[in-house]
Amino acid sequence: MATAVLRRPLLASLLPAAAAGAGSASFSSSYLPTRLHLRRRRSPPPVLAVSSDSSKPIASSSTGGGADPDEEPVLPLLQELADCLVLPHKFLSLLPRDLRLDLNDAAFDLSNGPVLNECGQEVGDLLLDLAKAWEMADTSASNNLAKQLPSMAPYLTASAKSAFGKRLASAGKKFQTMGQYGNGEFKKISETMIKIGKVLSKRPVIQAEVQAMKEKRKLKFGELQFELTAQNAYIGAAIGLVFGFFSWQLAQGVQSNPDDTQALKVALVVLGYTSTALSVAAAVGLVVLAQQINPEDKSN
Repeated sequence: MATAVLRRPLLASLLPAAAAGAGSASFSSSYLPTRLHLRRRRSPPPVLAVSSDSSKPIASSSTGGGADPDEEPVLPLLQELADCLVLPHKFLSLLPRDLRLDLNDAAFDLSNGPVLNECGQEVGDLLLDLAKAWEMADTSASNNLAKQLPSMAPYLTASAKSAFGKRLASAGKKFQTMGQYGNGEFKKISETMIKIGKVLSKRPVIQAEVQAMKEKRKLKFGELQFELTAQNAYIGAAIGLVFGFFSWQLAQGVQSNPDDTQALKVALVVLGYTSTALSVAAAVGLVVLAQQINPEDKSN
């Protein structure tokens, strides 16, 4: 603290001297920045990884704090996949007819079915666009889309990785049938896609996901919790049918009783038949829900 206090008068005396003469100005201009430069500390810049096929830098980051330490990082795999999918200029448009058909088959395996639901919106859209570029034999569009694959790493959830890996492995087998064309581009693509596809699809069962699915099946009514299972759904459907039967019987009894007033009689009959219809609809819905829960329980 004492050193800092003594420097302020010294700097104040040097600044007027800079206005008085050229000699003092050169001294103060060389002295002051040097002192400030020595006191400044710069933080090291972030580490960036640059693709060999793209000038756009990609920030180096891990897969996240909650990721499995034994699981292989996704970003290097996607970067390797992107590098092998970048082809020479007009490569796809010069393919013979039989290889064009095989390329269309690979595009179909990569993007067919519910790709958006399985792989997510972002990854699914990219796969659809990439498959379309292959079908159109547009090498430029295919290369641009392939370079975007590493940016999909944050969007690949655990379930999306498995679906994406299966699609890669299936499409890679189609490239495998193309043989040694050109400089072996298709062979490299097939080997890379099959390898990465197997790595992504062979993920361990994550207990957190199973627990989250079970939490979603719990119905809460204040302090009460009711687990939604196929058996409970069938029980609820049976209760609904019984309640609907009694409501229908009540409506029939009120309708056949001549002693009630007309307004009250109409209201009770409408209420009874409405309860019957709602009970039957709820029972049918619970049966359908139980049939949907059964395959999920077997798969888990």
